[in-house]
Parts: sequence; C-alpha cells; structure tokens
Amino acid sequence: MDEKNLVKKARAGDKQAFAALYIRCKDSLYRYAYYKLRSAEDAKDAVAECIAQAYMGIGSIRDEKAFRAWLFRILYRECCAVIRKRAQMTFAEADDNQLVTPDNTYIRSELSEALDSLGTEDRDIVLLSAVAGYNSREIAEMFRMNPATVRSRLSRALSQMRQQLE
Repeated sequence: MDEKNLVKKARAGDKQAFAALYIRCKDSLYRYAYYKLRSAEDAKDAVAECIAQAYMGIGSIRDEKAFRAWLFRILYRECCAVIRKRAQMTFAEADDNQLVTPDNTYIRSELSEALDSLGTEDRDIVLLSAVAGYNSREIAEMFRMNPATVRSRLSRALSQMRQQLE
C-alpha cells in the first residue's frame, strides 16, 4: 500500500497502518537522530518520543503527502530538546576521537569536526541529505523554506566541510 493511503488509514485510527508507516521510516529516523545526537541511547529515546507524539497527533496532519516532513519536524524538535537537556546537565565529556555509527564503522574525527563546524540548520540539511537520503524538496518542506534555498545551503555547507578537510 502506498504511503498516502497508509496515512489516511492511520488518521482514521488504524493502528496497523501507523505501524506500517513507522516501519518504513524507522531506519532513516534513527540515523538522523544518531548523527544529530551522537548517542545511540539518546537517538533511540528521541525516535521513541517522536513516534509517540506522531501517533497521538496523526489526526492533525492535513496533507498525507507531507507525512515524512511532518514526522521529521517532530524528530528535529525532540532532538533539540535532548540537546537542551544535555546542556543543562554537567557530565564528563565523552571521547570524540572516534564516533561509532549504528553499523559499527568509524567516522574519521576530521569528518566529525567538519560537520560540527557548520551551523545547526546547515548541519541538519547535510545530515538529512547525506544520511537520511532526502532531496531538497523534502528538506524544504521540513524546514519550511524554498527548495532552491536548501540546495544553496547544502552546496555551501559541503564546500565549507570540503575546505576544512583539505
């Protein structure tokens, strides 16, 4: 069944349709949250909270085609809340020399530093494009901006990262 019909059914209260939507999105949600939060546990918690909020609010979605953008906006807000909570707590800094990804490979610390050098919104655009696989139109819906603006910011951010890595 296509996503639009699943969203319609989920809005009508069909739990199986919502579960099917979750299964389709869960990997990209987790990858995004993991790269944004850099913690497997925090990413799992953020995705779980996002899904709970989405389940409770699925009736409010107006455009079935915008489901993924709506879902990622919820996840984005939840990740920001986790970051705010972290900032309020004082914990010892973790060793950032090597970041383990969900598939147990390593990202060079230079790449991580280049990503960290970007502004928050630019970093999110890069992550949504490179990690989650969204195109400029989909990212534009999430951030409520023009797709051309997203492409421009993505290009500038990647160029900035490239310069830092050289």
